[in-house]
Amino acid sequence: MRFGMHLRELSRLHVGVAVSVLLAAMAALWSVAAIRVSPPGLEPRALDIASAHTQIVVDTPYSTVVDLRQGVDDIEPLKERSVLIGTLMATEAVRARIARRAHIDADRLQVVSPRTPEQPRSLPASGEKKGPGDLFKSTDRYSLDIEANPTIPLLSVKAQAPTPEKAQELANAAVSGLNDYLRGLAASEDTPDSLRVTLRQLGTAKGEVINHGVQVQVIIVVFLFVLALSCAAAMLVARVQRGWQLAAAAEQ
Repeated sequence: MRFGMHLRELSRLHVGVAVSVLLAAMAALWSVAAIRVSPPGLEPRALDIASAHTQIVVDTPYSTVVDLRQGVDDIEPLKERSVLIGTLMATEAVRARIARRAHIDADRLQVVSPRTPEQPRSLPASGEKKGPGDLFKSTDRYSLDIEANPTIPLLSVKAQAPTPEKAQELANAAVSGLNDYLRGLAASEDTPDSLRVTLRQLGTAKGEVINHGVQVQVIIVVFLFVLALSCAAAMLVARVQRGWQLAAAAEQ
C-alpha cells in the first residue's frame, strides 16, 4: 500500500523523475566506461575476468612416474618439496621472474602460497598492496593461486588476468619463471644435473573468461540503484518544499 502511495507521489514529480533517470543513465554508463573530457570520448573499463589453469609435477631428473628404478618411497619427500617450491613462488625473487616472463610489472602480480594441513589458511598474497581503490581495479589485476596436492608431488596453478590471453601467458610464465629461479639457484650452488629438482608441466594452460555478461549486469544494477536513490531524494526535496510552504502560509 505504501509503495503504491510513493509511486503516485513520485508520478507528480515530472522534473525529479527526469533528473533521476538522467543521473541513473550517466552512472550506468560511467560504471562500464570512463568518460574523457579532453579529448571527448568513452574508454571501456576492464570488467572481464579471465582464468587459466595448469599443473606442475615436482619430479627427479629420472621421472618417478615412468622410471621403475625409482622407488615409490621417493614420492613422499618430493611431496614435501613440492610444498616448499610452491611457497617459493610467492617470494619476491620468484615473483619477479614470473612477472618478467609474463611481460607485466612485478608490483601488479599477487601470489597466494599453497595451503597445507598444518597451514589450512592461505598466507597474505605477496605483491600489490591493498588500498581504497581496489574496488575499481579488482578485475584489472594479475594473480596466481598455488595449490599443493596432499598425496602426490603435484602443484596446481590458477592464474587470473583481465584477458584470456594474459591469463594463459601468466599461468605458463609461472612454470618458466619458477624454472628460471631453480636453475639459477642450482647453478650458484654447483648442484649436479642428476641431483636437481625437475618441474614437468602437464599441458599448456588455456585461458577463458569466467564472468560472461558482466557489463550488462553492472549496467542494470547501477542504473536501478542510482534511480532508486535519486527518486527518494526527489521525494524528500518535494516534501521539504511543501512543508516549507505550509509553514510560511501558517505564519502569514
